[in-house]
Amino acid sequence: MALLNFKRKTDETTTTSPEMQAFLQGYSIEVMPRTASKVEDFRALLPQGTRVYIAHIEGTPIEDMVATAKRIADEGYDVMPHFPARIIKDAATLENWIAMYQGEADVKQGLMLAGGVAQPHGDFTDSMQLLETGLFDKAGFTRLHVAGHPEGNKDIDPTGGTANVDAALQWKQDFSNRSDAQMALATQFAFEAGPIIDWANGVKSAGIDIPIHIGIAGPAKLQTLIKFAIACGVGPSLKVLQKRAMDVSKLLLPYEPTDVLTELSAHKAANPDFNIESVHFFPLGGIKTNANWAIENGGASAQPANAN
Repeated sequence: MALLNFKRKTDETTTTSPEMQAFLQGYSIEVMPRTASKVEDFRALLPQGTRVYIAHIEGTPIEDMVATAKRIADEGYDVMPHFPARIIKDAATLENWIAMYQGEADVKQGLMLAGGVAQPHGDFTDSMQLLETGLFDKAGFTRLHVAGHPEGNKDIDPTGGTANVDAALQWKQDFSNRSDAQMALATQFAFEAGPIIDWANGVKSAGIDIPIHIGIAGPAKLQTLIKFAIACGVGPSLKVLQKRAMDVSKLLLPYEPTDVLTELSAHKAANPDFNIESVHFFPLGGIKTNANWAIENGGASAQPANAN
């Protein structure tokens, strides 16, 4: 089974199938204020109505986050900023952030996550505590996404296994049952379709009916991919990348997510009730590069708002 897709630019082909088009319909993508500022016009890259997550990295001023949200919303996109629990001092700070986002960009969607910070800045340590404040429901948020971990998470389960991750998923399921907001599991990126399918099926078997938005790394150099995978705590998939990196000829070739998405889209087509409902791209090789890959491989479902 092919795990990754490494192609020389001279050998590139456009892979557009009905299954891939359907699977990429309504995909989302992640940006940061720094990377978003390099994009002249998102309408030339992304389909109309694309959900754009805005990653909040420690040290990024909330003013920069809000300005980015406003700019992207003004171009016609659904903005979903990150709310990293460990960098939010207290409930008053959280309420202020929500008010700023709504006042400037009419934000009604958010991704809740613990955040990649070892030492919390204040009262919060995990996404569940953010949700428990009730501030998002009070503000009328229509979508609340939470993190999913197809390969586990050592920050949550430091001794291995998935006991804490599984318990958190059950809590999030219970919360979804009492919240008016739609919810989804936005996952860390992974590279093998088989284990992703097994994990998603396991989530469903555990009684979790929150839809999954599967994280996929966009086209990037292998060195870049390995750097981000290490920083983000990617599990077994990292070993696949490291093995590839030992071959110098492959180290220089670009990675593309064609194979993993081809397998996932085929599985979804054969199993319509499969609980992965959307693709969420991490544009590790650049927003434009990722959007162009989607345009070339997603057919009508990935055409930008301004196609001219």
